[in-house]
Amino acid sequence: MIRIEIDPVWRFRRDEDSQSLQVMLDFLAEIKSTGKITKAADRAGVSYRHAWNLIEKWSAFFGTPLAVRKRGSGTSLTPFGDKLVWAGQRLEARLGPLLQNLSQELETEINQLLPHQRLILRVHASHGFAVPKLRELLSREPGMGIDFRYVGNQNSLVSLAHDGCDLAGMHLPQGELRKRSIAATKGWLSPGGHRVIGFVIREMGLMVAPGNPLGITSLERLLDPQIRFVNRDPDSGARMLFAQLLAQHGIDPSRINGYEHAEFTHAAVAAYVASGMADVAFGVEAAASQFGLDFVRLLTEDYFFVCRKETLELEAVKRVLSVMRSQEFHAAISQLPGYRVNDAGTIRTVRDVFRT
Repeated sequence: MIRIEIDPVWRFRRDEDSQSLQVMLDFLAEIKSTGKITKAADRAGVSYRHAWNLIEKWSAFFGTPLAVRKRGSGTSLTPFGDKLVWAGQRLEARLGPLLQNLSQELETEINQLLPHQRLILRVHASHGFAVPKLRELLSREPGMGIDFRYVGNQNSLVSLAHDGCDLAGMHLPQGELRKRSIAATKGWLSPGGHRVIGFVIREMGLMVAPGNPLGITSLERLLDPQIRFVNRDPDSGARMLFAQLLAQHGIDPSRINGYEHAEFTHAAVAAYVASGMADVAFGVEAAASQFGLDFVRLLTEDYFFVCRKETLELEAVKRVLSVMRSQEFHAAISQLPGYRVNDAGTIRTVRDVFRT
């Protein structure tokens, strides 16, 4: 099987110079994380001397230092170098799932033309942290090809209804909002024709700066015009859930500073807060942890997969269920803050899961 990877490349160019410069932002990120240029050099496969030559070259291009050495305290990035790293992390968080979708599309088209037989399974699900873990484990299964696309919560059900996928990822909140969320799925699922596969539970809430300096502990606090919010994209399940939370608390979204500013993933909004471009975002706890943010839990969600009843007989689906039930998958999920395995690989009826 041929696999395709697409990565963004940063090139900087000055107006007066036709030459561009590529800066290895992951190299700078390693320095930021460890404070040691030796570790960054080892990971990049270059010598310590060459690593410093790169830094000096980049610093000369920008006309300002990117890193400084301090006797006895290692190497640290300058504010400008730090800003470059944050820009790179925002880019990765924003474009990562989009590039994965594009690479998957190309991968599927190419492999269909190759002379081999594989078990093909089409999966549409929203991007989070548990889903990529499942995707990673399934990619190791011999003789099996996964056409895995990241789509919004509601769009995955539309894909399933129109035979665009075999498994559709879904998440529903626990508690008072569950009935309202279930109503949005009306017409897309039938009790007799579909089945639900257990997956994980995840914590949702507000992501704020370390130490929560603005004291953001409730949704009402977002009405302060000085507090900058960054939202998820309009098609995302998180955006819909946040709107339902606001309605439950009687809060007018138009009064929230930044409500219309949207990013594509949980990691992207977390990166915005971590870089200081926003003060708060709504998303999963794992994204807050990834960027060193504090987290104010608001509710818990059940994440599961939906499929047609007959799909469960496919050998490819049986392999997926086996991976979900494996100790390896359970161990991987246990490492994600705010995530817990919840009857992963267990098959239930629509009535059991969607009852209110």
